[in-house]
Amino acid sequence: MARVLNLACHPKVPVATIYGRLVRVNGLMLEAVGCQLGTGDRCLLGCRDGGEVEAEVVGFEGATLLLMPLHATGGLMPGARVRPLPGPSRIPLGPGLLGRVLDGSGNPIDGKGPLRHCTEQPAHLNTPNPLLRRPIAGQLDVGVRALNALLPIGKGQRLGLFAGSGVGKSVLLGMMTRYTRADVVVVGLIGERGREVREFLDHALGEEGRRRAVVVAAPADTTPLMRLRAARLCHQIATGFRDQGQDVLLLMDSLTRYAQAQREIGLSLGEPPATRGYPPSAFSTLPSLVEMAGNGEHPQGSLSALYTVLAEGDDQQDPVADAARAILDGHIVLSRPLAQQGHFPAIDINASASRVADQIHSRGQLDAAQRVRRLLGRYQEVRELLPLGGYQPGQDPELDLAVRSYPSLAGFLQQHRDLRVSLEESDTALVQLLEELESGAA
Repeated sequence: MARVLNLACHPKVPVATIYGRLVRVNGLMLEAVGCQLGTGDRCLLGCRDGGEVEAEVVGFEGATLLLMPLHATGGLMPGARVRPLPGPSRIPLGPGLLGRVLDGSGNPIDGKGPLRHCTEQPAHLNTPNPLLRRPIAGQLDVGVRALNALLPIGKGQRLGLFAGSGVGKSVLLGMMTRYTRADVVVVGLIGERGREVREFLDHALGEEGRRRAVVVAAPADTTPLMRLRAARLCHQIATGFRDQGQDVLLLMDSLTRYAQAQREIGLSLGEPPATRGYPPSAFSTLPSLVEMAGNGEHPQGSLSALYTVLAEGDDQQDPVADAARAILDGHIVLSRPLAQQGHFPAIDINASASRVADQIHSRGQLDAAQRVRRLLGRYQEVRELLPLGGYQPGQDPELDLAVRSYPSLAGFLQQHRDLRVSLEESDTALVQLLEELESGAA
C-alpha cells in the first residue's frame, strides 16, 4: 500500500538562492554573471569589509548583467558575491513623512529617528489614464503677486522655472513653498550642492513651511542612480498624497540634473551622444517622469508641479530646456539683467507663459495681463535708447505711456521674500495700477 505523506507535519524546504559574482568594474558600470535578473531588479554586492552595496540592473550584454550602484563602491573585489533581492523596491507613504528629510531610497537623513505612521508600498511609476484625468479648473494661490496676476498657475498644472545660476531661483522656490495654498508640499533637491540642502531647509523653507513639507535630497556627490531614484521618489510621494484627495505642490530642483544623471548612465551603457552629449534616453525619460504629475482620477486631489531647468550660459535653447518647454504646461523665465538691477523676483513676464491661463482667468483678468505685457514690450523697444537721448516723446502715445509707466510696472512685479500677496490682493493691485496709469495718460 502506498504511504501518504502528510506535508503539513513537515517544515517547508527553503528554496535555494542563486548567487552571482562580480567580474568587472568599468567606470560607473559593474558587470556580473551567474544570476538571473531583469532590468530594474535589485541586488547586493559583498564588500571586503563584510558590508554590502545595493545595485540595480540597468542593462545586459549576453549573459553579463550591467549594474549601477546606489552608493560608493569602495571595497569591491573581483569575484564579489552578487545576491539578488526579492521583490520590487518599496517606499514609505503616509502622514509621518511631513516635516521629514529623506534620501533617494526613502530613508530619513534628518536625525529624527525612524519614520512613523507610514506604510510601505511598491515603488511603481503609475501614470494616470489621460482620459480619466480631472481637468484643470481652479487657480493655485502661490503668494507671489507677479505669478498670481500675470502668470496664473492652475491646480494640476506643470511648469518649468528656467534660470541660469545666481538669479534668485532658490529664493523664488522658497517663497512658493511657504506661501502656496496647498495641503502638502514635496520638495526634491536633485543633484544640487550639498551645502544648499541645509540652506534651503533653514532659510528658503523655514520652520513654518517645513511642517507641511516632505524633502527628498540627493546632492551632486551621490551616484547617478540615486539621483534618478530621488526624482522618482518625490513624484511617488506627491502622487500618494494627491490620490488621498489632497492639494499637493511638487517642487523639483532640478530637471536638468535628472537629465544629466540619465546621461551618465546612458553613456556608460554605450549609448551614442546625440544632442550636445546627451543620449536619446536622457530625453525619453523626461516625459515619463513629468507625466506622473498633474491631476489624477480623484475628484478632489490635485498635484501641481514646478520644475527648475538650468539654462547653461543663460541659453534658453539648451537641449534640456527645449525638451522641457515642449512637455510642460508653461514656463517661467528668470532674467539675469533684471537680477543685476536688483529686481526680485527677476521674472521676465514677456518671455514667460502659462498655457492654462484662459481656463482659470476671467476675460477681464486676461485683458489686464495682456495690457501689462503690451506696455512692457513697448518699453523694451526703446530701453537702450533712453540713456543716449535717442528717444523723443510725443510721436507715439502708447510708447510714451509705456516709458512713463515702467517704474510703476517694475514696482508691481517686485516683491520682498518675506511678503505674501494673495490672489485677491494681486488682482486688486493690478486693476488699481492700470486705472492709475490710464488716468495719468488721459
